[in-house]
Amino acid sequence: MNPYIALITLLTVVLMIVTAMLVGKARSTHGVKAPATTGHPDFDRAFRVQANTLESALAFLPALWIAGSYSSSKIAAVLGAVWLLGRVLYITGYLKAAEKRGMGFIISFLALVGLLGFGAWGIAVALIV
Repeated sequence: MNPYIALITLLTVVLMIVTAMLVGKARSTHGVKAPATTGHPDFDRAFRVQANTLESALAFLPALWIAGSYSSSKIAAVLGAVWLLGRVLYITGYLKAAEKRGMGFIISFLALVGLLGFGAWGIAVALIV
């Protein structure tokens, strides 16, 4: 595996751990006892941030690995870094107010679409050659 792809993968795992910690902190701060998944609005946003980030990472990681393996690993790594930046903007925006998550979502979604495109192109070329 390319070290840049590995670094993006590692940072994605760190991001997922951070979102889990944010949920734990919000749960404690606002007295939301497990197994409840709703309560104070700040907790609800932290919980959605974690769930949405995990859902997005499930599509992102294989797309990153495929694009990095079958296309340009440098382009895949840059798109991966853009996805991470988008997710951080998404998380910080969403934690403030749900309406502030849009730009981060758009950035990370476009990076994911780019990875899917590069991965599909790379696979198509490999199948033809």
